[in-house]
Amino acid sequence: MPPDVRFVKRLVVVLTSVMIVGVVLIVGLLVARITQTPAPVALPDSIDLPADTTPEAVTLARDWVLVLVADEILLFDRDTGALAHRITLP
Repeated sequence: MPPDVRFVKRLVVVLTSVMIVGVVLIVGLLVARITQTPAPVALPDSIDLPADTTPEAVTLARDWVLVLVADEILLFDRDTGALAHRITLP
């Protein structure tokens, strides 16, 4: 067998082996990640909305809870549930 053919044969075997190991590794990591239980979401015990407001949407962030009402955005502290900012929409 000529040396060039032997080189290509070894190259194909090595590349195929690396690809098989890579696929097995990726599948293993995906299975390990999917089977983990998610961390619990820490929320304030209660949020007191101003009178005569109805929440339309709620968004959670690391430090605050955003509540969208009809004409305002209300930002609450995530740890205490206290109203931090009121932003009036135009």
